Amino acid sequence: MQPKDIAALLDEPACAHNKKDKSGCAKPKPGATAGGCAFDGAQIALLPIADVAHIVHGPIACAGSSWDNRGTRSSGPTLYKIGMTTDLTEQDIIMGRGEKRLLHSIKQAIDGHAPAAVFVYNTCVPALIGDDVEAVCKAASEMWGVPVVPVDGAGFYGTKNLGNRIAGEAMVRHVIGTREPEPVDPSLMPGVTVHDVALIGEYNIAGELWHVSPLFDELGLRVLATLSGDARFHEIQTMHRSQANMMVCSKAMLNVARKLHEQYVTPWFEGSFYGVRDTSHALREFARLLGDSALANRTEALIAREEARIDALLVPWRERLRGKRALLYTGGVKSWSVISALQDLGMEVVATGTKKSTEEDKARIRELMGDEARMLEDGSPRALLDTVRDYQVDVLIAGGRNMYTAIKARVPFLDINQEREYAYAGYQGMLELARQLTRTIESPVWQAARRAAPWQRGE
Repeated sequence: MQPKDIAALLDEPACAHNKKDKSGCAKPKPGATAGGCAFDGAQIALLPIADVAHIVHGPIACAGSSWDNRGTRSSGPTLYKIGMTTDLTEQDIIMGRGEKRLLHSIKQAIDGHAPAAVFVYNTCVPALIGDDVEAVCKAASEMWGVPVVPVDGAGFYGTKNLGNRIAGEAMVRHVIGTREPEPVDPSLMPGVTVHDVALIGEYNIAGELWHVSPLFDELGLRVLATLSGDARFHEIQTMHRSQANMMVCSKAMLNVARKLHEQYVTPWFEGSFYGVRDTSHALREFARLLGDSALANRTEALIAREEARIDALLVPWRERLRGKRALLYTGGVKSWSVISALQDLGMEVVATGTKKSTEEDKARIRELMGDEARMLEDGSPRALLDTVRDYQVDVLIAGGRNMYTAIKARVPFLDINQEREYAYAGYQGMLELARQLTRTIESPVWQAARRAAPWQRGE
């Protein structure tokens, strides 16, 4: 990838960083990739496409712990769970055998797994020695008749977020628009106009998409594709025919939503499926963008029914959670959407992390928490524990890397990031969130852990 291409992705017009007389998103600085490099961001953005062979072109260490390395779920193929790598060694680098190994690896993946497509992720070493990954992918596709897509996201290009955009750019350039969707079967919903929509930045973590899919089906909204949770390659190819797009994860793939709007005049909005209010808002936004009065009426009827149902189920949980204090340390859309969900449960959010949040995310946080909202840029253990102590926090809600910080401090902890085992999206997800929060806060282990040792009590 050329420097001008990286600069263009950093200078994303739809990103809030460019609305305050800035020259774009922050350029990479020393240490910026400590939370994930561009390769990491590109791979995890596309890995949930389940019927694709994902090949990491580079040394074995870049493949990491490769089996099922993201908590995304698939309703069918499991090919995406298999870690594939060219495993470049010193000899390959010295003798210039990188491109040859890549071509052999692509053939092996096609022969052994018959994938719908092959994605090749470039990493630092082959990018530094000048392997022409795009040329190899093009040649392989012509030789074996299978789409081979280059994803040029070498780690040193920048941060994890930049990698997300690189992945989106690869989809727009090489995949989206290369196939037409199947026609709608009118017998499935007689008398109902079915609209095609797409979700961008939805990864089906712990199966969250499946909490929302039945709502779309009932409303007559056909989800052409999700980029990329529980997706299939042929679905991504048809995204250009979507009539409305929802940007689910705020900073991840803004470039995809913008370019689909520019090239195919597809309207889009940014929303969330966390919390009752935000789920209802997202459904209403689809109805508004599509301009179908019958759809709007169906949407209001569904919202009224689902909100009444979930409110009744949440009554006993709200009684146990009301007034509990939470410290939320995450990023992006979750930095504000989870606040909405916690407030729906009667909890108080004392502070939220904003390290990966846009200016628009921060504006939403202030709207929910007030102008004096405490926002944490520093996610160090010391800063988190100081906040826990100062605000008498009842539960820390964060990513897996903060789990041991909480356990050592004997503070209840709930994992909200991609490693989690429970789905919190949609109306049904709110019930699961309430259940897990209550189990975490009320667990008897905390009372036992906080007691003085027997010899300290004089026993």
